[in-house]
Amino acid sequence: MSTNPIPTPPSDAELFGLPALAPRLADALRGLGYGVGGLRSLLGDDGLAALDRGEPEAVVRTIQLALDRPGLAAMITAFIVGDPVDLVPWLGAELVADSLACGVLRESDGRHVAAIDVRPVGVDGIERLVFSDRDASMTDHVPGPDHVLGVGRASRSLLDITPTDPVGTVLDLGAGCGVQALGQHRAASIVATDVHPRACVYAEATLAAAGLRGRSGDAGTAPVAEVIEGSWFQPVTGRRFDRIVANPPFVVGVPEVGHVYRDSGLDLDGATELMLREVPDHLEPDGTAHLLGAWAHHDGGDWATRVASWLPKEGVEAWIIQRDVVDPAAYVGTWLRDESIDPRGPEGREKTRRWLNHFAANDVAGIGFGYVTIQRIDGPSSITCEDMPQPLGGPFRDEAAEWLLRSAWLRDKDVEEILAGAYRVRPGVAVERVELAGTGDDPEQGFSPAALRVTRTDGPRWSHDTDDAIVRILSALHPDAALSTVLDVMAMLGALPEDGLDEIKEAVVPIIVDLVRHGLVLPAELIGAEHGTGDTDQGGLDKTDTDLNETKTEGTR
Repeated sequence: MSTNPIPTPPSDAELFGLPALAPRLADALRGLGYGVGGLRSLLGDDGLAALDRGEPEAVVRTIQLALDRPGLAAMITAFIVGDPVDLVPWLGAELVADSLACGVLRESDGRHVAAIDVRPVGVDGIERLVFSDRDASMTDHVPGPDHVLGVGRASRSLLDITPTDPVGTVLDLGAGCGVQALGQHRAASIVATDVHPRACVYAEATLAAAGLRGRSGDAGTAPVAEVIEGSWFQPVTGRRFDRIVANPPFVVGVPEVGHVYRDSGLDLDGATELMLREVPDHLEPDGTAHLLGAWAHHDGGDWATRVASWLPKEGVEAWIIQRDVVDPAAYVGTWLRDESIDPRGPEGREKTRRWLNHFAANDVAGIGFGYVTIQRIDGPSSITCEDMPQPLGGPFRDEAAEWLLRSAWLRDKDVEEILAGAYRVRPGVAVERVELAGTGDDPEQGFSPAALRVTRTDGPRWSHDTDDAIVRILSALHPDAALSTVLDVMAMLGALPEDGLDEIKEAVVPIIVDLVRHGLVLPAELIGAEHGTGDTDQGGLDKTDTDLNETKTEGTR
C-alpha cells in the first residue's frame, strides 16, 4: 500500500511555462496510449469503477496485472494514482526535466509523480487531455483556496447541455481548466475568460495540448482560442458573441471567497443573478447562452417568479430548468465534502453552523439547481421556468436547440394561426392508461381507471395528463391537414359534437400549444428542420397515421 507524501502543487511562477510544455507532454502521453480508450482497455470495467470511487489501491492492483503495456501503466501510476515511478524511460530525460521545471512533476529518489492533473476526457467525440490542479479523488488532501478544478460533475453537465455545432464566436466565461472551450472547437474563434490567473494558465495549457491555441479560424487572423484574465464580463466589455457558455462560481452561501472555483463573493445566489442580468447584452441577434445556475428558495416565495425577474422584459427567449432542489442542511454538507471537510469535525461543524445561520437569516428554505438556456430575440421577452426532475433520455443540448426552434414557431401566433397549422404526433409518444385495483365500485375485484397520460419516450420524457377526447384528436393529426380541418372532419364523422365546435376548437388550441412546447406534437413546418426532429417521412407516426403507441399499466394501491 502506498504511503507516499502528496506532491507539492506547482507555484504560479512554476506554472508560467506550462502552456508551452503542454503540447509536447500531450503528444508523449498520447503516444503511450494515455487516453480514454487506453484507460478503458488497461483498467477494464472493474478498474474504471474503482477509479470513479476513488480507490487507488484497487486501481494499482489492476495496473500491476497489465504486464503488456508498461508505459501506459507508468503514466496511470504517476498521473492518476499519484504514486512515484521512474518516467525517464517513457518520456525521455529532456521532457521529464522540463516537466520538473514547470512543477508538473516532482522527483523523489529518482522517481517521479505528477503534481498536477492531466486527465483524459472525451469531449464532443474527441479524446482530449485536460490540465488542472490535482484533485482529492486519489489522494487524501484538502484543496487550497486557489485550487483549479478539473472536469467535475458540473463541467460534464454543462458539456451535455451546450450545443457544439459551428458558430462564429464563442465566449467561455469562467473557463477554469478550459474543458468547455474544447467542446466549442468548431467555432471560428473562442474567448475564454477567468478571474483566476492560475486558471487562465491551465486553460491555455489545455487548449494548447488540443492544438487550439494560435491557429487561425474563419475570422481571419484571430486565434481559435484566446484566454483573457478578468472578472465576469469585464474582459469582453462591448463585445457580443454567437454563443456564451458559463459554469460560474454559483455556490449559494455567504458573501466571501473560500475557493475561487466555486465561490463568487456575492451573497446567496448573486452569481446566477448577475449572469442572467448581464448575459443578454453580450449576445448577437439570435445568439444563445447556456449556463449552469443555482437559486435560493425563500419561505413564502416562488423561485420561478424571482429568477425570471432577473431577465430583461425585452429581447430574450429563456428556458430555465430546475433539475433538483435540496434542503439547506443537505446543501451545506455536500459542499463541505466537496472541499474535503468532514461535517463531523470541529471545522465542519463551525462552517455548517455559520452557513445555516446565514440561510435562516435570509429565509432560505431550499436551494435549486439547474440549466439556463437564453436566446436573444426581437420583441418582448418570453421566459419559461419549469421543473425537470426526471431522467433524460438523451443529451439535453438537442432538446434545448429544438425547444428554441419550437418556441420561435409559437411566438406571436394567435388562435387562428394555431388552428391553421398542420401537426403530427412525435414518433415514440406513448399513451399511458393507468388502472388500479381496489378503487372501483367493487373494491374486492377488478381494476378502475386512475390516470390517462401522453408521454414522450425520448429526451426529457415530458408527460401530460389528458383525456380520451384529446387522445382521439392527437390520433387524427396529420402533417398535410390543418388542425381546424381535422376537427371539422372529426365532427362530420361523429367523433366530436358538431354543436359547439367553435368552442371546442378554442379549447383545443392551448392544449396543442403546450404539447408543441414540450415536443409531443410537432408543427409540420418544423419536421426535419435543423436541430429539430430529424428527417421524418411526413407519413404520420412510426407505425400508423392514426394510432399513438399505447401502454397500459396496472397496479395495486
